[in-house]
Amino acid sequence: MSSGQAKRVRHALGVLMIAASPLPLQAQTSSGASTGTVAPEQEPPILPDEEFEARLPKAGESDTANPSAPLPSIDSWIDQQMPQASAPVELPPATEPAAEAELAQPLPPLDSVTVPAQVASDSPNEKTPEIRYAVEIDGFGRTGLEDEFRGESALIDGKGRADTAAMVQARAHEDEALAVRLLYSEGYYDATALASLDQTGNGTLKAVLSVTPGKRYKIGDIVINAGPTVPPGLVRDSLPLKTGDYIVAADVESAEANVGVRLPENGYPFAKVGERDILLDPATITGDYTLPVDVGPRGSFRGITTSGAKQAFGADHMKVISRFKPGELYDSRKVDDLRRALVATGLFSSIAVDPVRTSEPGPDGTEYVDLHVDQEAGPPRTLAGELGYGTGQGFRAEGTWTHRNLFPPEGALIAKVIAGTQEQGVSGTFRRSNAGKRDKTFQAGALLNHQNYDAYEAFTAGLNISWSRQSTPIFQKRWTYTYGAEILLSNEQTTIDPATAEKRRLTYFIGSLPLQVGYDRSNDLLNPTKGFRANLRLSPEASLQGNVSPYVRGTFDLSGYYPVSDALVIAARTRLGTISGAARDQIAPSRRIYAGGGGSVRGFGYQELGPKDVNDDPIGGRSVNEFAVEGRYRFGNYGVVAFVDAGQVYESAIPKFSDIRYGVGLGGRFYTDFGPFRADIAMPINRQPGESKFTLYIGIGQAF
Repeated sequence: MSSGQAKRVRHALGVLMIAASPLPLQAQTSSGASTGTVAPEQEPPILPDEEFEARLPKAGESDTANPSAPLPSIDSWIDQQMPQASAPVELPPATEPAAEAELAQPLPPLDSVTVPAQVASDSPNEKTPEIRYAVEIDGFGRTGLEDEFRGESALIDGKGRADTAAMVQARAHEDEALAVRLLYSEGYYDATALASLDQTGNGTLKAVLSVTPGKRYKIGDIVINAGPTVPPGLVRDSLPLKTGDYIVAADVESAEANVGVRLPENGYPFAKVGERDILLDPATITGDYTLPVDVGPRGSFRGITTSGAKQAFGADHMKVISRFKPGELYDSRKVDDLRRALVATGLFSSIAVDPVRTSEPGPDGTEYVDLHVDQEAGPPRTLAGELGYGTGQGFRAEGTWTHRNLFPPEGALIAKVIAGTQEQGVSGTFRRSNAGKRDKTFQAGALLNHQNYDAYEAFTAGLNISWSRQSTPIFQKRWTYTYGAEILLSNEQTTIDPATAEKRRLTYFIGSLPLQVGYDRSNDLLNPTKGFRANLRLSPEASLQGNVSPYVRGTFDLSGYYPVSDALVIAARTRLGTISGAARDQIAPSRRIYAGGGGSVRGFGYQELGPKDVNDDPIGGRSVNEFAVEGRYRFGNYGVVAFVDAGQVYESAIPKFSDIRYGVGLGGRFYTDFGPFRADIAMPINRQPGESKFTLYIGIGQAF
């Protein structure tokens, strides 16, 4: 490849550095047109030196006609003595044909466009009328870039209006540069763009952008200048470019970014990708690509150090949170995981995790690398609130005060207050996150609660303890679990005889060992659009006063989400539940199974489905089946939902799948950064006496 033919692209793609020999120069007139060469016989005569000196005035001589007159200047004296030297030279007339003479005239520059008469003004203070112009774009052809150009064009963005013609000229110049830049980014390195302004017959301007893409360059030889790696060829394998690919800026930059990602993932924390060099050859329409890469030392993890004026916790707890062990090959994905886990604690206002060289030998020829965490603790206290309404539940407000690090590391104290039309309560909870192991949470709490529903009224005190692994908005986990123990003392009003609606207050002393296992393959915790979820809950329980009456409560939930299009999602769910081992009347009313409400079968009030007494008040059952299907359509930050819910509660321990009740409804969604705001209204099919005419549900998150 000769240097006189090559062009080089360095640093930023699309910026050409020309390595060609200079173009030949030619004489230019003041107007920019070529003058050509003056023939010898047409040159003005020149005096010999002897004759020139003889004609000069002698020293002391003066003009006898006017002795006081000043001496003439050299220039004026030469004009008087040699008029032939100052006379203009007459060039012979042009002999070209008229058509060729016309073509030889220089094109008018863009800045020489005649401004329409209507924009002229004699008074500088007089407001000039608005300039209107049209835009014409030619030449993009099959490049596929015209739509993108129109989306960024300054002329088109001006919507055909400007204050002055100079403003139109400036926009045209911007569009020339934009067109060339876009074409360069797709490999058209010979591209040119020329804008011109024409005045139409009605006095308006017309801006014409003429584009010539030229030929599209492809990648030629690919050369990687890098040190040896393990495995060999790691750098080249990480660069997804092939000879013969078009030189597309986005593809090249993406490929180089992939190298910068893959090397730290495979043991090279300090790798640096250098500045590319692409040498273009117009003869072959190719560009030879060269990329220097400094791979740096191959490293392995060692320890964690930390700094910061105000620290939430130290390096020892960070080692509990990290997913790597000393001596493991360095992997930047595990570093990113540690950073996200620290952010998920909610204890930092700023956090940075960076590798640090130690120059100490590690295993397998590697070098030990420490991680340095620069932290700044944030405010540990938060206040949160939740407000909702449901038919049968009424209004329910919940306020929570949390100190997330009262007992470091990550020992939180949580106080909660519930104030509602049918439920009131207070609770206190101690929670230790990442308790001895990543993502493991220990929790212990106490509660006092009062519930007053159509099905029962209960005054309850309880103690609970649990260990869990649950999803969070930052870390949505595939497998989740909870296990623990609970003791409840509850004084409840219960129906003794459904036929007479006779009620009596009884005290229940209940112990339980709840267990829950979840499997989540959905794509979002609060607003899933594809995938599925499954959840199984088992709770062996017993009445601890008098004769011990053991039983088991169990529920299985399954939901799925199918995206019909980007805007429409079909969601469906089912729930099956049972209580086995005890008769219904031996079970506290608050521990029985109910259905109906916003998280159950919409169209019915809270706990409204199932067996009832003579006053049509629900009394609960021992089994349930529920089904639901939704069509969720989203447009921007808003959405509409149509749904059908179905379900029933039975006195038997096994669901009978008979006498199923249906509810239908519509809902609205307002999508926010933390999840959709939900408002649903539904009505029952074949409404029965005592049932709601319609139900309204308001809350955060999808129904399921």
